[in-house]
Amino acid sequence: MGGGTSFPREPLDRNKVVIVTGGNTGIGYETAKWIAMLGAKVIIACRSEDKALEAIKRMKEEYATEKQKGTKGIIQDGDIDVTFMQVDLASLQSTKKFIENFKSSGQKLHTLVCNAGLGFLPLQMTEDGNELVFQTNYLSQFLICVHLIPLMESSGSDDCRIIMVSSSVHDFAPPFDISKVQGKDLKPSSYDEAGYYAYSKLYQVMQMYFMNKRLKDTNVSILSIHPGVVKTEFQRNFDKSGACCITSIVKCFICCGCARNAFQGAETEIYTAIAPELKGIRDVYYIDCKPKTTASQSRNTENQEALLKLSLELLKDYIPDSKNNVKSSDWSSKLKKREMNVL
Repeated sequence: MGGGTSFPREPLDRNKVVIVTGGNTGIGYETAKWIAMLGAKVIIACRSEDKALEAIKRMKEEYATEKQKGTKGIIQDGDIDVTFMQVDLASLQSTKKFIENFKSSGQKLHTLVCNAGLGFLPLQMTEDGNELVFQTNYLSQFLICVHLIPLMESSGSDDCRIIMVSSSVHDFAPPFDISKVQGKDLKPSSYDEAGYYAYSKLYQVMQMYFMNKRLKDTNVSILSIHPGVVKTEFQRNFDKSGACCITSIVKCFICCGCARNAFQGAETEIYTAIAPELKGIRDVYYIDCKPKTTASQSRNTENQEALLKLSLELLKDYIPDSKNNVKSSDWSSKLKKREMNVL
């Protein structure tokens, strides 16, 4: 049930630094483990230190097994380099603290895998006043991108990447409506769990487009992917979900053995993060390691710009120089204090 073209089993530069959000479980775990086994330095960014440390311990045990088996491409000396950094994507304060901690570590950054996500939960609003799925799956990870892209640009590498782990569910998102993005004034009785999850995945694809537009002359490229229907801890919310149609279909896939395991689901994620042939490729959405067409509404440039403008407004207290005039120049260039009239 894996991808059509699996990821290359070739050693990575030992100085390559990769952040995987939600790397302690599911496809994020497999992504972090395999990229580390191929030699890169991997940082698991997630909420629970205990779960992250348990995951790292398990990764090291599995690495030792793979080394004994003589698995092609993995490092043969020493141990894998995987560390934990705390972030709660449901809190902008926590997300900003993670950003500051990473910056103060003095590390370079070459690859950012925006893997963390949740969905199919009853309506919850964050302390920042945003619908939980929107903030966790999109807004907080967008904030991380905004702050860390300058580090990627100055990394010295000519091939830095951001991988947006979206979903084919974005094809079924309700029509884009800027007034619904933040989730204001929602009521539990009218909350569309499936719709807001699909929205969050749509926003990730739209982010790929509007960010690549501003990064086209840089060493940073952005890709998005769909991992497939994967049996992971993500389904733990399904029994409580009111989105009966979608969750029933997924349960059917799992029960009949058609769902992928976490490793199979991670293959496209790993491929887009490390495959040498994808250097400089941008604005491409992958399923089974192959390019696929994104939903038409994700390619609507007016909607992309509206989403970017709202995102900057919601994050005005967390992005330097954007508080008073988000239109004056590019969000990335503001952080680098250079002028580019792209907005």
